[in-house]
Amino acid sequence: MAYQLALLALSDPTRRQVFEHLRHGPQSVAKIAADMPVSRPAVSQHLGVLKRAGLVGYRAEGPRRVYYIDPHGLAAIRIWLDQFWDEALSGFKAELEKGKPKK
Repeated sequence: MAYQLALLALSDPTRRQVFEHLRHGPQSVAKIAADMPVSRPAVSQHLGVLKRAGLVGYRAEGPRRVYYIDPHGLAAIRIWLDQFWDEALSGFKAELEKGKPKK
């Protein structure tokens, strides 16, 4: 399942940090690596894992790749999480209705 691969990719703290850099918009590997405690090749490897998990994409700009968050990959996680939210809201509604006075 797509959400499992995405969650596994985000389980690594360095990979999460790389992913969070992209929250501010598309960035090159060099720009991401400039703010990281790991090398550019390591950032590239982490981006490769995130890409295989469907969480990021890239576009070529001359000789470099500019990475961005892929909304389709996030959608898989959101769909999975939403099922828990729906169940939680249903449970909350049931608890509220228990306390309503009967007419």
